[in-house]
Amino acid sequence: MNSIEKIMAAHSGQQYVKAGDLVDVSLDFIMANDATTTLAIDVFQKELLGERVFDPKKIVIIMDHYTPSSSKEAADTHNKMRAFAKAQSISNVYDCAGVCHQLMLEKHVKPGQLIIGADSHTCTYGALGALATGMGSTDIAVGWLDGKVWMRVPETIKVIVSGLFPKGVYAKDLILKIIGDLTAEGATYKALCFEGETVEAMNVSERATLCNMGIEAGAKFAYIKPNKAVLEYMHTTGRTDFTLYEHDANAVFESILTYDVSQLEPQIAYPHCLDNVTGVNEYKDMVLDALFLGACTNGRYEDLEIAASILKGKKVAENVRLLVTPASNDIYLKALRSGLIEIFMESGAVISTPGCSACF
Repeated sequence: MNSIEKIMAAHSGQQYVKAGDLVDVSLDFIMANDATTTLAIDVFQKELLGERVFDPKKIVIIMDHYTPSSSKEAADTHNKMRAFAKAQSISNVYDCAGVCHQLMLEKHVKPGQLIIGADSHTCTYGALGALATGMGSTDIAVGWLDGKVWMRVPETIKVIVSGLFPKGVYAKDLILKIIGDLTAEGATYKALCFEGETVEAMNVSERATLCNMGIEAGAKFAYIKPNKAVLEYMHTTGRTDFTLYEHDANAVFESILTYDVSQLEPQIAYPHCLDNVTGVNEYKDMVLDALFLGACTNGRYEDLEIAASILKGKKVAENVRLLVTPASNDIYLKALRSGLIEIFMESGAVISTPGCSACF
């Protein structure tokens, strides 16, 4: 088996699974945010007639899309979420603290876990060596009730990456290139497994960007085996009890893709499809009106640090708007203490509350 199959076997109580098998898997966490949680609550209470969730400690509820509340409807949504969490003794509740996926990485996810979330970018958690996927409100409600869902074991595409990134080229450019090659449907209900010397050298932030966008190619899971940086991150956050998985020597993969990033240029996905990807030089004369730095793909400290190094001592161009949204309160605080926020504000950028912000 490969690592994806091993994790699914461990969570289904089976010794062996293969691509195409249908399995019932036990869940380590179920994440829901304010874009969909009220729908799941209605299914849980009205359709499933649920009275108690299977384990309140394994449920995470996050308010990040409609934050701060800007309408009566948004406020009503948040009140319904708070009331449900209180009634079910759910203590993992985050309000205006950041993007759901960043908070899950910072507070909850461990290598080897299997997690579902009510958001397509839940696959981000593969950055820490977990299997995670987005599901609809009915599946989330069933998970709340039973602590399990059924899945098909996906075929796995191995992506081997080598070479050193040129200056100004990052993990975001790599995943855009891969999506452009695979197309938006090329990995539908499959797992993307990233490895190779370039991936091995990536920090947690870069790995999160890579896994986060697996869904843009349709992937069920995106996964990276934990490296030293991940293990150190887990240690510093106090999460030391977990299981690591390795591919067997004869592990099966549907296909293997190889990339050398040493010649990669910055990439851009141009309307009207996210797989319409090309080198940015194709659009070097494009006039920009607004720029957004944030969201679950690129709102981490390292992203802010890169942007601040470009903006320091300079001004945002006339007739251009720049919005910067740190992905979590922890990132915001670190950026404040290190002076990054001051650089952004002095350049003319606007800083907003941690959360989904302009992405939503």
